[in-house]
Amino acid sequence: MDCRVVVEAAVPVFDVETEDEAIRIAISKTGEMLNPDLNYVEINMGERTSPSGEELPPAFIAADEALVALELEMTVFNVEREEHASRIARKEIGMRLENIPLEVLEVEVLEDDDDDDDSSVEEDDESSAAENGDSSTTEDDASSAAEDDDSSTVEDPPADEDGDDDVLPEFEDLIE
Repeated sequence: MDCRVVVEAAVPVFDVETEDEAIRIAISKTGEMLNPDLNYVEINMGERTSPSGEELPPAFIAADEALVALELEMTVFNVEREEHASRIARKEIGMRLENIPLEVLEVEVLEDDDDDDDSSVEEDDESSAAENGDSSTTEDDASSAAEDDDSSTVEDPPADEDGDDDVLPEFEDLIE
């Protein structure tokens, strides 16, 4: 399963006067820390709202210093769960953004295009075989599915004719 993970970062910026300047510097600073190792991470301005629901700019400036909210988006491939994807994204981004707090905002599961195409082709084959009265195709599909299930299980190696497994001569004394 592949997931798109959005992580929020609070990037400090020093010696700035305007919010736009703080945002530009924060994006540049974050890009320098992430590149070249994580050049596939997208950097966007974060969204902030007040408790009353009013939209606020992503930068907060006080005493010529700013704290800028940025959203870092990356795709994590071959994960088992959404939690696993969020941990990988936090680790990969966090290793390069030292002393910058991170929070996972969103984990979205991406659809696998290959799996959908294959399953729709199999369903079309089965439905056309059923319409034609040809049951051999569906039986072949069922037997190949059963073979696939058998191949995924781990089997013990075959035993010798006397019933003992292959043991190296150095270890025969330990077994007896």
